[in-house]
Amino acid sequence: MSMLDEGDLLELDRLAELPSVLQQADLVELYRVADRAVPWLRVNFISSLDGAATRDGLSGGLGNADDRLVFDTLRLLADVVLVGAGTVRAEGYGGVRAEPADAAWRADRGLAAQPTLAIVSARLDIEPSHPFFTEAAVRPIVVTHAASPAGRRAALAEVADVLVCGTDAVDVRLMRTEFAARGLTQVLCEGGPHLFGALIEADCVDELCLTLSPLLEAGPAGRIARGGVPSTRSMALAHALPAGDMLFLRYIRPPA
Repeated sequence: MSMLDEGDLLELDRLAELPSVLQQADLVELYRVADRAVPWLRVNFISSLDGAATRDGLSGGLGNADDRLVFDTLRLLADVVLVGAGTVRAEGYGGVRAEPADAAWRADRGLAAQPTLAIVSARLDIEPSHPFFTEAAVRPIVVTHAASPAGRRAALAEVADVLVCGTDAVDVRLMRTEFAARGLTQVLCEGGPHLFGALIEADCVDELCLTLSPLLEAGPAGRIARGGVPSTRSMALAHALPAGDMLFLRYIRPPA
């Protein structure tokens, strides 16, 4: 996997300089990647203090306005927003559409005005009429494998670009290569846990942005990563940003 050089990362001695009140301009500087030509896969999750990934079945129940601002900033910086099919269904995803000011900001910096939305699905059990497709600002991408139902692939090809990555399971490494070939080097994964687990197993995670919500949740909620072969990956702290009782952590793959 590609890595940024040490000079491209935020220095840890800058932690004391982090803003006490969140502003998007500050967040852009804190979360930007210096060389956008280098493929980079960022994962964004929120968790309660006791490790729950959801509240009442939804991740949004753990967040607040500051978390939403960080969430929107990460989308602002992304070429493609990647999500698993289960999360699309559970979280009620519609189409990703940047606000006019954000679209103008992106265009001014040579980015596509709107990020591309991509869904990973092995079974393709999502209808072409789903808002994920019908409300998308730009044509979405469906990532699947060669053993998925051919009829479903054909139907979804009417509303999205279908990428076949892998023979009988989705090959997330190949997916990254296919994205980069399309100029989509900056990937933001918003879940779900099974997709995150697959990315960890394949050693595809360059960065984890983790919001710690000041809640103790207990109950049956799962963790942010599930499935896949147990894999230990070391990460380096880039910043720990407090905002009220929320804590925004950014961990990056250590430099080579």
